[in-house]
Amino acid sequence: MSNIVIISGSPSKPSRSLAISAYLEKRIKAEGLNASTISVRDLPAEDLLFANFNSPKIQEVLAQIEQAQAVIIVSPVYKASYPGVLKALLDFIPEKGFVDKVVLPVVTGGTAAHLLTLEYAIKPIASVLGSQEILKGVYFVDSQIGYHEDQVTFIDAEIESRLQTSLNDLLSRLKVEQLK
Repeated sequence: MSNIVIISGSPSKPSRSLAISAYLEKRIKAEGLNASTISVRDLPAEDLLFANFNSPKIQEVLAQIEQAQAVIIVSPVYKASYPGVLKALLDFIPEKGFVDKVVLPVVTGGTAAHLLTLEYAIKPIASVLGSQEILKGVYFVDSQIGYHEDQVTFIDAEIESRLQTSLNDLLSRLKVEQLK
């Protein structure tokens, strides 16, 4: 059975990223697959800040990522890029940590002006980490979704459809991999 890890890159709680992550996890589990969410907010800040590779929590997260067949990175845009706390987590992942993993980037931002964050920030880091299969990704403008705690409300039905299409693409690629 496929394991999918969702990395929520927002340091805020509640957050759109965490609500979208919860939505994705629920949808994946409804398909009978294993999914878990890693929220950077729940990791020890001191371990992230001081690159404590011996941290039990960091080791647990790295093991989850290593065992995954797919990684979904859900992140807000801060100052035209993803948050530093997400970068701190990604720095723990070995250089080839995403080899043989399908990666789906999902990004939220205040305006459409940050749409290219998918292309110049998220996808390159997934590539450097070894992923050969980085999906198109989905970008949300904050006004397209509402959230409360870990519940997301899609104000724009088209964006929910795009997210579901991207998720279906990810799931179908995993099924093809299992047949090989």
